[in-house]
Amino acid sequence: MKFPPQFLDDLRARLPVSEVVGRRVALKKSGREWKGLSPFGKEKTASFFVNDQKGFYKDFSSGKHGDIFTFVMETEGLTFPEAVERLAGIAGLPMPVMSRETAEREEKRKTLYDVLDLAAKFFEASLAARGGAKARGYLADRSLDPATQLKFRIGYAPPERFALKEHLGKEGIPVSDMIEAGLLIAGDDIPVPYDRFRDRVMFPITDTRNRVIAFGGRALSPDAPAKYLNSNETSLFHKGGTLYNIAAARAASHRGAPVIVCEGYVDVIALVTAGYEAAVAPLGTALTEEQLALLWKMADEPILCFDGDGAGRRAAFRAVDLALPRLMPGKSLRFATLPDGQDPDDLVRAGGRAAVEEIFAGAQPLAHVLWTRESEAGPFDTPERRAALEARLTDLTGLIANENVRRHYKQGMSERLGVLFARDPGPDRFSARRQGNYQGNRNQQSGGWRGQGGRPGGGFAAGRGRGGYGAAALAASPALAASPVLRGHLSTVSRREALILRAILNHPWLLHDHLEDLAAIAFRHPDAQRLKGALIDIFAEKPAIERDAMAAEIASRGLTELIARMDLALTTVAVWGAQPDAAADDVLLTWKQLIALHHQWHALARELREAELALGRESTEANYSWLIDVKSRLSQVDGTEALVEGFGSLSGRPSRGF
Repeated sequence: MKFPPQFLDDLRARLPVSEVVGRRVALKKSGREWKGLSPFGKEKTASFFVNDQKGFYKDFSSGKHGDIFTFVMETEGLTFPEAVERLAGIAGLPMPVMSRETAEREEKRKTLYDVLDLAAKFFEASLAARGGAKARGYLADRSLDPATQLKFRIGYAPPERFALKEHLGKEGIPVSDMIEAGLLIAGDDIPVPYDRFRDRVMFPITDTRNRVIAFGGRALSPDAPAKYLNSNETSLFHKGGTLYNIAAARAASHRGAPVIVCEGYVDVIALVTAGYEAAVAPLGTALTEEQLALLWKMADEPILCFDGDGAGRRAAFRAVDLALPRLMPGKSLRFATLPDGQDPDDLVRAGGRAAVEEIFAGAQPLAHVLWTRESEAGPFDTPERRAALEARLTDLTGLIANENVRRHYKQGMSERLGVLFARDPGPDRFSARRQGNYQGNRNQQSGGWRGQGGRPGGGFAAGRGRGGYGAAALAASPALAASPVLRGHLSTVSRREALILRAILNHPWLLHDHLEDLAAIAFRHPDAQRLKGALIDIFAEKPAIERDAMAAEIASRGLTELIARMDLALTTVAVWGAQPDAAADDVLLTWKQLIALHHQWHALARELREAELALGRESTEANYSWLIDVKSRLSQVDGTEALVEGFGSLSGRPSRGF
């Protein structure tokens, strides 16, 4: 909205800067000015000054300055129109009259806000009613308690075709408004418009002023064509132009909370519950330019949190490409990678805030991720391949619009290329390395850029463990072993280990023929190892033990809490072969697959460590290629592991849980 200049001047005249600022900052008179502690950072000596005559403030600690509108926008996270409206209220000035067309359009928008709020209340009531039992069960499985449901206004859309439509009709809402609000599906080929959301858990999507503008619905039926469904584009809702939880996150970020970007509604809610109040998520699409602008208004370096699998890597790389041309001094992104295919919801439930803090502590700068992506395309054992890498990096850094940022990126990439290519071209270079000459020369050339474990260019891919962004991050070093993300891997029992143990707990008869299989397994997590020992001991004492008796024995040994922690890794009932009511054939087939995958994964993990050590000792292209190959095979195993979820047809179960 464009405001008349006279109206803005009237606001400035009625509201001295010291009055507006004084609502948030304790000011003391200092000559012709006022001074106080900066509201934008922590300081002990006043460096924040206000001058009413000139109509501006200046913060020497942060460099921020502006007028009353800027101050309200900076401290409250408001847009300019919102700041004007806020200040007009303080000054007691009515907002300027709009044209008839604009006024009608705004009135219509207000009506749609009311319609959507009524819909949100209907969904909330439906969740609390008898028909919402299945939805409440789903939310309980995801550890979303009633208080959290109320805080985020989570609801339930009944399965009936016209439930919401009939309810809003009784409230006097025209069908045309329901359609315009995105609540009904309508069209020339649809004679009777019907509810867009049916049999779904409903998550209201709000704007920056916390007004409901759309919904996201999570299907409860496994046969639904779309697991998640968002409202269609409306005059209020543009899915690429907002973020889930934006209003609360914006307020929290202005209180100093770190801005975290994850993938889904439940992930956001889990992070908020863990204390990360400025968590947000895109709405079913890759990050957009508009969303990036929103993030940078909240924080200089938001953290993007992705899974450590191939999809997560691709999402991170897309974000790099989006942000690169738009980088500004002080404005960038950091990237955090989750372990073992867990999402933030899994991690919070398994390890609480401490586990999440470890992951975010290992977040990598955008420059690290860019370098890793390009340098992983090696080997660079010919002049042509090296020239191609240099050309790619030149083109990419050339996309950065800001001259200063572009210059620093070009300089940094050039130095890393120098380290990567700093090797003698002749056949004797490998013997030189064995004698230590190469390593010494390279250290002199690389200076502060030398990577962990001797990996060339490692400064852009500081070691963060398997599942991080680059194989270059995996060179052996003490820093790698102690890295936060590797510690985070052990914050909970892995899903595979938990499934193996849960299968035994639910089907003790497996031990009659497969006791040696269990005994031979090397579990990574100490809880899993401890439970394995208890199961073997119990079976040795009572070979004919049944499921209930096994549970009683586990309880008598004080392992109930350990079992509960382990079960946190099983966030769905996807693998029916490990469930109590699974058919025997399903159980046996699932067991064999889990054991085979476990042995395969551990064999590759051992080979990975050997490749890391080899690369740490001697940074040759052969060792680097070996490391890349092992990483690739590990990814394939992780992908194959997901196929275990397909077992269970003999039990009459769907292959995936809700």
